[in-house]
Amino acid sequence: MDPHLVAVVVGLLQGVFEWLPISSEGNIAIALTALGTAPGVAVSYALFVHLGTAVSASAYYREEVRTALASWPAFRPASAFDGETATLSFVVLATAASSAVGLVALLALEALVTELTGGAFVALIGALLVATGVLQRFADAHSLSTRETPNALDAVLVGGLQGLAILPGVSRSGTTTSALLLRGHDGPASFRLSFLLSIPAALIGGGVGVVRAGGIGVSPTAGLVALVVAAVVGYATIDLLMRVVRRVAVWSLCVGLGGLAIAGGLLI
Repeated sequence: MDPHLVAVVVGLLQGVFEWLPISSEGNIAIALTALGTAPGVAVSYALFVHLGTAVSASAYYREEVRTALASWPAFRPASAFDGETATLSFVVLATAASSAVGLVALLALEALVTELTGGAFVALIGALLVATGVLQRFADAHSLSTRETPNALDAVLVGGLQGLAILPGVSRSGTTTSALLLRGHDGPASFRLSFLLSIPAALIGGGVGVVRAGGIGVSPTAGLVALVVAAVVGYATIDLLMRVVRRVAVWSLCVGLGGLAIAGGLLI
C-alpha cells in the first residue's frame, strides 16, 4: 500500500482513537502489523503520531493551558497543590513520574518487540487492552466523586500509570482517568486532568520513542501527512467523542477489541 495512504489512515485512526480509552497506540500498531509492518516500526510510528493529537489537545484546552501557565508566579513549594497552582503542580509532578516510569517501560518494550513475532505481538496488545477495559469497569463501579483538586499522591500515581501507557494496548486516557475516578475526582475533572497531562506526555513520548528507534520507518512527507491528519481530525472530533465516552460503556469496547486481537494474534 502507498505509504502516504497508510499515513492518512494512521492519522485518521489517531485523531479518533486518542479520545477513546481504547489505546490508540495499541490499535494503530495492530493495524500497521496487519499491513506487514515490523512490530518495532509499528510502535515507533504509533508513538510519533501522538504529536499530532498533542496539538489538538493544546488547541482544545487552550484556556485551561493558559490558566495553568499563568498561575506559575504564584507557585510556592509549600502550597503547590493549594488553590490556583494545583493544576500546574499536578501536571508537572505527574509528567516527571510519567517520564521516569515511561523510560523503563520503553526499554522493556524495545527488548520485547525484538523477540516477538507479528502474531504474538498482536496477542500481547490484545491482552493489555482487555486489562485496560477491566480497570475501567472497576473504576466506573467504584468512583466516589468526593474531591475537587488533585494532590501530590494523585500526581505520582496517575503519572506512573501514564508512563506504563507507552506499552501498546495500555490506554493512557483509560488508565489515568480510572485512577482519578478511584481517587475521588468526578468524571469531567478526571477527563480534563487526563488530557491536560497528555500534552507534555505526547510530546516527550513521541520524541523519545522516535529518537531511540532512529526514525519512524516512513519518509518525512508521509510522517508529516500522518501528523497533519491526526491534528485536524483530532481537533474536529474531540468534543463529540468526549461526550460519547461519558455516556457509553467504552470499557466493553476495549475488552471486545482486546479479545479480537488475542484471537487474531493466535491465528497469525
